Amino acid sequence: MRHVAVVGGGILGLAVARELTARGDRVTVLEKEPEWAAHQTGHNSNVVHAGLYYEPGSFKARMSVAGNRSIVAYARERGVPVEVCGKLVVATSAEEVPRLHALAARAEANGVPAKLVEPAEAHAYEPEVACVAALRVESTAIIDFPAVCRAMVGDLETAGATLRLGTPALAIRRGARGGVELATGTDVVRADALVNCAGLHSDRVARLAGVSPRARIVPFRGEYFTLRESASHLVRGLVYPVPDPTLPFLGVHLTRMLDGSVHAGPNAVLALRREGYRWRDVSWRDVAEVARFPGLWRLARRYPRTAVDEVVRSVSRRRFAASLARLVPAVTRADLVRSAAGVRAQALLPDGTLVHDFLIETAENQVHVLNAPSPAATSALEIARYVADQVG
Repeated sequence: MRHVAVVGGGILGLAVARELTARGDRVTVLEKEPEWAAHQTGHNSNVVHAGLYYEPGSFKARMSVAGNRSIVAYARERGVPVEVCGKLVVATSAEEVPRLHALAARAEANGVPAKLVEPAEAHAYEPEVACVAALRVESTAIIDFPAVCRAMVGDLETAGATLRLGTPALAIRRGARGGVELATGTDVVRADALVNCAGLHSDRVARLAGVSPRARIVPFRGEYFTLRESASHLVRGLVYPVPDPTLPFLGVHLTRMLDGSVHAGPNAVLALRREGYRWRDVSWRDVAEVARFPGLWRLARRYPRTAVDEVVRSVSRRRFAASLARLVPAVTRADLVRSAAGVRAQALLPDGTLVHDFLIETAENQVHVLNAPSPAATSALEIARYVADQVG
């Protein structure tokens, strides 16, 4: 029986481990934190994406559309809370309407159930939105991704996998008889193959394993607010802006969660630590590493105004509220309560280009998942099948 070591205990690492055990492999999962899903999986908006934003034929498009179905089915099978509520993408000006139509065409190309609606029909879904046109996307859902991970841990325990919390991979080398050896600080794990699903540290784990990834992970913090209970009636489901293709990130949006609360965000600012959930979370090692990377400065030169706007929105609740009020005018600064932030592991190339698609690289007896931001949680079961195929 082949032994595979999986580094990373977020939803991707657990999904890959689950897929490998289902194929008959013996699996050990190493997670450096004392709990599962401690970072990206446990700090996101819990949206199951439909797949309408992504380039047709890309990994993200194919895996998000399929993943939307498979993760919802898995949640229902395992009793994990999930609600297929749909969402509304709203054009708030005439200038945005052509982009909305282009988004509708992309949805059709990707096989995403969506329809263009006039303001009156949009208001039937979301009475408080401001729009001149909208796109209704039916398959978007809300889920509890940490609960999905707990269900996967249960599956792995039943399958006899070895699950090790508080166990970082500190060094990786080729085994004397082939395979890989991973030093954890307390022992050495010997395996026939390695799968790297380390998220924010995936490029570092790849380098530990002797691989030189072509992209570098740059952490971006996404900050959220929650609407006060007195204002939560303003949003019934999910309200998103029309994305601007000239900008690197989607923009803030409003999401009603499973518990009835409404989350607002995220923005996107450079984090000063790979796990920097607050401005005061600083790692000088991480700052120096990013500062030495030419890709960051080339990205900043490409989007100088966006960078400034995101920082201003980070420190100004008034500016954050103004961005939300474009979508739902009744939202005010007083309605916003600071909520927990997340950090996105964004792969960036040396020329300053953001890696938009999932990036998975292979070496002998190794598979490295090097870029898997949103919609990776949505696509987790599909990515797991692909990665398991690459392991062989």
